[in-house]
Amino acid sequence: MALRGPLFRLLRNNLSHSCRQSRAQSVAVLGAPFSRGQKRGGVEHGPKVIRDAGLIDRLSGLDYSVHDFGDLNFRHLEKDEPYMDVKFPRNVGGANKMLSSAVILNVLLYLTYKTCLRLSSSSHSLAIGSVSGHAQQCPDLCLIWVDAHADVNTPMTSPSGNLHGQPVAFMLKELQDKMPDIPGFSWTKPFLSSRDLVYIGLRDVDPGEHHILKNLGIQYFTMRDIDRLGIQRVMEVTFDHLLSRKQRPIHLSFDIDAFDPSLAPATGTPVNGGLTYREGIYITEEIHNTGLLSVMDLVEVNPVLGANPEAVEATASLAVDVIASALGQTREGAHVSIVEIPSAKNDTEQLCL
Repeated sequence: MALRGPLFRLLRNNLSHSCRQSRAQSVAVLGAPFSRGQKRGGVEHGPKVIRDAGLIDRLSGLDYSVHDFGDLNFRHLEKDEPYMDVKFPRNVGGANKMLSSAVILNVLLYLTYKTCLRLSSSSHSLAIGSVSGHAQQCPDLCLIWVDAHADVNTPMTSPSGNLHGQPVAFMLKELQDKMPDIPGFSWTKPFLSSRDLVYIGLRDVDPGEHHILKNLGIQYFTMRDIDRLGIQRVMEVTFDHLLSRKQRPIHLSFDIDAFDPSLAPATGTPVNGGLTYREGIYITEEIHNTGLLSVMDLVEVNPVLGANPEAVEATASLAVDVIASALGQTREGAHVSIVEIPSAKNDTEQLCL
């Protein structure tokens, strides 16, 4: 893995730091370009277009020390036959294992990095590695999943066999006996309880997923719920559900297709009636205000599927806005600190000299 050298050198200097200690105002950015979790290519270019949309400059402008470790270099197996109906299981499993290791390193460096940002923009299937790596170091984490889709199909309930619709099923302890031994995934075991998960923005849920959500009592908010309650109340209930017992790290997994397609057209599985700009940004602003965001995924930006350059630019710019607001940008403005307003008298005197 290309990141091994610098990450391990930093790791040796910071192994004693835990998830609950105070952290510096810095952020690690890691790209994970990958497209095998679903049938549409192009998502592997997502990290580049988001960086090109000004991500690093935006985060630096928020007074973060930004450490961009570039992109992971995944090895693709040419021979990867489906298992049952699951497509590319060995490729997806191997990519998730590599990403899990990379996230473990970033979370272990907690005092060095306030937030580990996974700029995947690839298939949401890589959330298995991202969240599991985080959970290995912060086992008490909670997960907020912002998405049009629940992505909690098992291989037996999945209509398509695409692993980007199944990552949450790999995480949940309650589904352990429902998951077959998929090639490529022997390295991971379920690690998340259903009570530690909240969905926001659902509006395209498969029959098997609906049964799982109801049967396991998972807290979720559809777009109808958001219309009925308002986004402020949705976030209040979310935090009450996840944080009322104790303060703990938040993992935010944000699929750009949570937004309405009019705002984020360059994505693989758009569904009408999604989040407005204001609703999506409010979600991330409120998560930032908890002070508990630890790892964030931003996924499913697909520049190949944009109808024109303007559609790609709009989607990538929206992704940058989402990330920046999760890391402290506010709509009243996030500015470099000013000690005092310059004196007009002094300025006039200086001009006269």
